[in-house]
Amino acid sequence: MLSQQELHGIFVPVITPFSQDYELDIPSYHHYLKSLLSYDIQGLVINGTTGEAPTVAWEEVVQVVEETRGSLGGRLLPLIIGTGTNDTVSSIKRTELAGHIGADAVLVVTPYYSRPSIDGILQHFRRVAEVGIPVILYEVPSRTGIRLPVDAIRRIMEIPGVIGMKDSTESTELMRSLSHYDTKPVLCGNDVLFHEMLVHGASGGIMASANVNTEVFIRVFQLAAQGDYSRSEMEFEGLLPYIRKLFEESNPAPLKWLLAKQGIISSDTLRLPMGPITEKLKLSLDHAIQQLKNTNFSV
Repeated sequence: MLSQQELHGIFVPVITPFSQDYELDIPSYHHYLKSLLSYDIQGLVINGTTGEAPTVAWEEVVQVVEETRGSLGGRLLPLIIGTGTNDTVSSIKRTELAGHIGADAVLVVTPYYSRPSIDGILQHFRRVAEVGIPVILYEVPSRTGIRLPVDAIRRIMEIPGVIGMKDSTESTELMRSLSHYDTKPVLCGNDVLFHEMLVHGASGGIMASANVNTEVFIRVFQLAAQGDYSRSEMEFEGLLPYIRKLFEESNPAPLKWLLAKQGIISSDTLRLPMGPITEKLKLSLDHAIQQLKNTNFSV
């Protein structure tokens, strides 16, 4: 089980590779993991937004977890599994199932679409936390349609079993507000704000863009952790054009295209309603990649 003391550093949300007939592409997944696991990351997130959770069946989640465990060998790397839905009973059941397949923690999104009351949201997290698997609150207003007030987030973070949160809000306002309190760890989930979030007290990040240039993200975190914000900012500034391009169209489509272009996965196939990126973005990403190469970044 993951503790709040261990919730720091770079956690990478994994993609779910599909073949051109939309089935799980396990050979590609192993090749992709081999590349990713060569870096000193602190954990993997399975069945999140980057993994196309809305279109992945639970049986496929189980298979991905099994394949991930096999690829790890003897390495003790925490696995965080996304189990949150907008239905409390379903979220509890998925969290129980995640526990059965060895989740070290679960990522639970703020209930979306139905626009519940703050009290309903608090009850949702209490019930899920009662399962006994460490819970990470995932606050992402751009996808859920709800922005939790700071007081509500503090109350959720005080729930026994909630070990921290992923902050995917659109500014550092929440992080700065929480930094005034003795709160549990906050991981950055808005990639372009990573360095600024670290400056204001974030303990690391869960970031799709860390699938590429992983070692640079690790270096940014380590320099910031040492208090060397000047060097960490310089490193991060070199990543920003690439990060921005990865989010010009919906994640994980640009990332999958980039990984396929690099030969890390065999296809950039996504399951509908997600579709491939535009030709314009492909050209733009190519340009951003070339810029990184010119500044001695490895891509």
